[in-house]
Amino acid sequence: MKFFVDTADVAEIADLAATGLLDGVTTNPSLIAKSGRNFLEVVKEICGIVEGPVSAEVVAMDVDGMLREADIVRKLAPNVCVKLPLTLDGLKACRKLTSEGTQVNVTLCFSANQALLAAKAGATFISPFVGRHDDVGFDGMDLIEDIRLIYDNYDFATQILVASVRHPIHILQAAKIGADVVTAPPAVLKNLAKHPLTDRGLEQFAADWAKTGQVIA
Repeated sequence: MKFFVDTADVAEIADLAATGLLDGVTTNPSLIAKSGRNFLEVVKEICGIVEGPVSAEVVAMDVDGMLREADIVRKLAPNVCVKLPLTLDGLKACRKLTSEGTQVNVTLCFSANQALLAAKAGATFISPFVGRHDDVGFDGMDLIEDIRLIYDNYDFATQILVASVRHPIHILQAAKIGADVVTAPPAVLKNLAKHPLTDRGLEQFAADWAKTGQVIA
């Protein structure tokens, strides 16, 4: 499974990239607004930190506007992935951009039928939002299972990018289902390395080592 981080915080991205475990970045208008920075500048900077795809979302609602904005965004760096909404206009723009070799992330997916349309439009990634699905009384992981089954049935190349991840259990469940990518906030990704028994073991090792009076030098 690939790990993307869902943020526009350059410092957080650089910190995670230093682990060697980060495969890409996803942003959206809300995250850009939270950063307080210029959209084009921050996307270009992020593209210089990671080698993998960096999703940058257009804000136009019509196909012509989406394509116009996408043309600006994809010129920022070779690893830009244009992010489009799962609407009919978004799917039209997706077909056009992918036919030209541009990576496209189709976002705000809440049904398997929507995911099927995105795959047929040639999307590089489909982003089903599991956390928001859970918020309204549905099991977001049921959606991931349905998409995985459909994509495997027809050998679609579109990668399932699990989004709106709220906690490490979402990541575990997505990995067991066979999702291709997960994108999560920095804190959630960092929590994957944490376990109380690991902390307890390190405390015991440190205490026992101190008793020896030794140093490694």
